Amino acid sequence: MKKWFRIAMMSLLIVFLIIPITACTQQEKKTVKTVRVAEVTRSIFYAPQYVALSKGFFKKEGLNIELTTTWGGDKTMTTLLSDGADIALVGSETSIYVYSQGTNDPVINFAQLTQTDGTFLVSRKKIDNFSWDQLKGSTFLGQRKGGMPQMVGEFVLKQHSIDPHKDLHLIQNVDFANIANAFASGTGDYVQLFEPTASIFEQQGKGYIVASFGTESGHVPYTTFMAKQSFIKNNKDTIKKFTRALYKAQQWVETHSTADIAKAIQPYFKDTDIQLIEKVVDRYKSQGSYATSPILDEEEWNNLQNIMNEAGELPKHIDHQTLVDNSFAENVIDK
Repeated sequence: MKKWFRIAMMSLLIVFLIIPITACTQQEKKTVKTVRVAEVTRSIFYAPQYVALSKGFFKKEGLNIELTTTWGGDKTMTTLLSDGADIALVGSETSIYVYSQGTNDPVINFAQLTQTDGTFLVSRKKIDNFSWDQLKGSTFLGQRKGGMPQMVGEFVLKQHSIDPHKDLHLIQNVDFANIANAFASGTGDYVQLFEPTASIFEQQGKGYIVASFGTESGHVPYTTFMAKQSFIKNNKDTIKKFTRALYKAQQWVETHSTADIAKAIQPYFKDTDIQLIEKVVDRYKSQGSYATSPILDEEEWNNLQNIMNEAGELPKHIDHQTLVDNSFAENVIDK
């Protein structure tokens, strides 16, 4: 009897031990939140985002990120507005366009990822001593009208006394995803390209980087994470966790070598050589393109609208506090 009693007690003890563990595991599964993120393009320009993914910073916050590349500002914003995504990574100008059209549920910028333009001026011919006035009379394959790359491009050209609509043959009717292919096929003397495409073209002898629009234009909220106001209101904890994971990644990028960063983000650029990734990361990091915190300050916001106004694309001036919510960024930084 004593033997069977001991067996029974041991069985009960095992059951009591297993139940809490099982319950805990089930509870942990319940706390994992899936967040659908639509990125405007796949680019090394967004390195901190991929670091947050590869280093598990989102996962540690209990977030499961479903990342989709939507290829273009219009498509990205459409995806967000139609509830095809919870969060969008896209240029801040898109939130201004949506707000100006009238909406009861505006799109709010809550975390900045990049703080300069990410494009480079690529020439078809190798130029040893480049000067901006060499563009006059040339065919310039630009970006989509009304998009940040094109507006910054025009802003920089005007700073160098070039009227993009009078001094150039400006081409703007090529879809964002096809611009590089159009240039490779022979269209244009100059093109405005993101990395790593610009460096790949240089390696292949298809073009040569002669200038950086990022260094010329100053700080601007070029790419930010944004969500509809209703989503933020109903998912404050999720936005806070998302912003905290991003900030950890931004600090990691700031304090680690280009080689470490390249290794961390390589899974998201499997067809790109690791040495090329490192070269591009170094180029972006050295010119200060990666924001070191998620805060989008008022000076940057106003610079954005100055650029939009200069391009004739600003519907109306929007106050910083209307479409920017820094509360989550400020909270995670303070802690």
